[in-house]
Amino acid sequence: MAVADRVPLDFDPPVRVLRALLLGVDNGELANPTPCPGWTVATLLDHLMGLSVAFTQGAHKRVDDSAPEPSAHHLTRHWRSRLPVLLEDLATSWKDPAAWTGTSQAGGVTMPAAALGHVAMTEVIMHGWDLARATGQEYFADPRTLEILIEFLAQGPAEGTPGLFGPVVPLDDEATLLDHALALAGRDSRWRPPRRRPAVAA
Repeated sequence: MAVADRVPLDFDPPVRVLRALLLGVDNGELANPTPCPGWTVATLLDHLMGLSVAFTQGAHKRVDDSAPEPSAHHLTRHWRSRLPVLLEDLATSWKDPAAWTGTSQAGGVTMPAAALGHVAMTEVIMHGWDLARATGQEYFADPRTLEILIEFLAQGPAEGTPGLFGPVVPLDDEATLLDHALALAGRDSRWRPPRRRPAVAA
């Protein structure tokens, strides 16, 4: 029986996409800005490591509030080998139907486990898009997963949820499913890295 037949969401596809994106990150891009205000690519990678651990613990009904705020200075130099493993652990942990039952906690917030699983998937997809956009790569998400997330995110307040999602961004008539999900999570799908000014010769 496929994972998708046993649990609400399958983390394998977005984790595979994110792992592929990691291979396309050049060291020279670690200081690049991202769609997350004030965050560089290095900060985003550090956050991905922290959230992978937190939501894996949440799936196992364990509590770990020791994660510090995301910071480029916290990013381990071994992130290229470590982060893919943490992402795989995350995907594996939510394959267990028990992960979706009862209540769970991550980041100091307690909620129904099914809701936490949806938040975890939103984080993986949104930050995958953040990384792709900040490093000039393409991003793809499964339409069926996006439809589920859109339904979940649409239940939230339009002003956003502090610490999770920003205010809903207006959409145009040609918005894709990904654009819609991004907008509900507070992302502007039109975001592009600021153009660098050419160096001025002395």
